[in-house]
Amino acid sequence: MADDQLIAGLHAVRTALKHGAASIVEVWVDEQRRDGRMKELLKLVKDLRVTLHKVDKQVIEKLVPGTNNQGVAARTRVIGAQGEKALFELLDALDRPPFLLVLDGVQDPHNLGACLRSAEATGIDAVITPRDRAAGLTPTACKIACGAAETMPFVQVTNLARTLRKLKSDYFIRVVGTAGEAEDELFDIDLTGPLAVVMGGEEKGLRHLTRETCDQLVKLPMAGAVESLNISVAAGVCLFEAVRQRR
Repeated sequence: MADDQLIAGLHAVRTALKHGAASIVEVWVDEQRRDGRMKELLKLVKDLRVTLHKVDKQVIEKLVPGTNNQGVAARTRVIGAQGEKALFELLDALDRPPFLLVLDGVQDPHNLGACLRSAEATGIDAVITPRDRAAGLTPTACKIACGAAETMPFVQVTNLARTLRKLKSDYFIRVVGTAGEAEDELFDIDLTGPLAVVMGGEEKGLRHLTRETCDQLVKLPMAGAVESLNISVAAGVCLFEAVRQRR
């Protein structure tokens, strides 16, 4: 099911137009802004034949209150979260080893949006999260994702551990989780082949059942005094290391 969301800001709207144009319903722009960046965006809107509204900036402020909108807002049709059935259909149709990102209880929509953006940039086939006690595709998450929410398959499941076990048994996907106390370091393990990278939530990390379901736990080598990284930063590091190995 598709839901309408409002996004704001030149970069967010431009990225959505470039990478998820089919999802853009309409765009509002400040009629008084005529700089180069706005002209580039207007050309995109015209070329893609998206409905355009040139309005007073106060109209945009009312549409997306409290945002740094830069005189631009857009209504996008985001494909809502999918379930296990859609995930398995996607995997059945793949002609390459699956590459998945699993987020075990990420609750901050900013972090979810950033993870979606990294997932899209690294060629992830789907992002999987639990249905309960986890962030969904909120307007904030979609804005931070900068177009990835419109293109990245987003799957919410009722029982994450059960889904991971099925991925292992039916699709031979290796499940690698991240944990600060792990013995193995990320750069020392094989991340090629069918793979699901599992990241824990912001505060508690991987839940017990998720941890038990992982084939292997790894950690990032931390050289400084800081003990851990933000979840979205850590996800980006892990995914791009996998990309490096999979080339």
